[in-house]
Amino acid sequence: MKIWKSIIFTTLLSCGAVAAPVELDKVAVIVNDGVILQSDINTAMKTLQANARQSGQNIPSASVLKDQVVEKLIIDTLQGQEAERIGVRIDDNRLNQAIAEIARNNNQTVEQLSASVQAEGLSYSEFREQIRKELAASEARNALVRRRINILPAEVDSLAEQLSQQTNATVQYKIGHIQLRFTDDKDKSEVEAEANELVKKLKDGANFSEMAYTYSKGPKALQGGDWGWMRKEEMPTIFADQIKMQNKGSIIGPFRSGVGFHILKIEDVKGLETVAVTEVNARHILIKPTVILSDDGAKKELNEFVRRIKAGEATFAELATQYSQDPGSAAQDGELGYQTPDLYVPEFKHQVETLPVGSISEPFKTVHGWHIVEVLDRRQVDRTDSAMKNKAYRILFNRKFNEEAGAWMQELRASAFVEIVDDNDDN
Repeated sequence: MKIWKSIIFTTLLSCGAVAAPVELDKVAVIVNDGVILQSDINTAMKTLQANARQSGQNIPSASVLKDQVVEKLIIDTLQGQEAERIGVRIDDNRLNQAIAEIARNNNQTVEQLSASVQAEGLSYSEFREQIRKELAASEARNALVRRRINILPAEVDSLAEQLSQQTNATVQYKIGHIQLRFTDDKDKSEVEAEANELVKKLKDGANFSEMAYTYSKGPKALQGGDWGWMRKEEMPTIFADQIKMQNKGSIIGPFRSGVGFHILKIEDVKGLETVAVTEVNARHILIKPTVILSDDGAKKELNEFVRRIKAGEATFAELATQYSQDPGSAAQDGELGYQTPDLYVPEFKHQVETLPVGSISEPFKTVHGWHIVEVLDRRQVDRTDSAMKNKAYRILFNRKFNEEAGAWMQELRASAFVEIVDDNDDN
């Protein structure tokens, strides 16, 4: 005799009489220590049939569809059990956001989505709980599968190189070249030292064309080292091998060949999608409120610092070193170094993004305490190489996630106790 039977509910009438038992639902599948009810299967089938009608898709017969639905619900139940095991909880705020997103994707308001759900024979409360279960299962799957994924830096570098080669197929570079030749009267180490010194001067702002006229022994020395516009496949191999994802203004080298040392400059690039970000160099003073020092007291202290700085009585650096309660930056005269504003908390981010260079903010509060901040400089920094590596990582992660998610679900299914309850078994 089976342990699980139909779930029978009775209703007590106000007069004290007991109504006849009415079967409202029954267990359809046992999954470990949980169950799938017949109503779960009916709801899922209604949802699929409704979606198929809306999209104009043909669906299989009811019996085939039911088998598919049952298997899907078994997997969902197992994932839900894993979600419960690791403590995943989807609160109403998160659920409401997800439902609002579903409505937006359907070009509907939430009210319209609710009405369309009910028009298909589903209650809105059932729909909400179905979405809650799916979100919890998804979070559990993501958390548990991520632990199985290992991506090596060498894998990222290799794929990033392949992506850059594909990207570079149509890219044109305007190349400058300086060649320092080996000679009988100079030791090769001397030539290398001279090349390193030239690179240092170029990175410090020396004019590349003038340096090429003066020092280069290459074939384009009298053109200021200018090789003009070329695709990588048109360049000398020694050039092409050195150009990866460098961008306009990059100095490459020195690198060695059989005849000497070479220095390249990418004067310009055409056809390469670049990723540039703004970095801000700022400094700040942090005062943290305490039981003794109130918010008003911290704000007043910072206002006094601003007055003293503007009056020339003290410098920002001196006050930061002496008073700031951010030890890391206080040791650097309050400086935070060049950073992208996204790294900061919202209130601080707003200040460093909007303050003019050289301006000191009014005191403002963040989760860390009260601050004044001064923007020292802004600069545009190329992040194309980092972006390409990030893209490579995302591709590798998605590939491995899909592989591991499939394996994880198969293992979960294989190790589970699953019993389809016989409809005809009344015992």
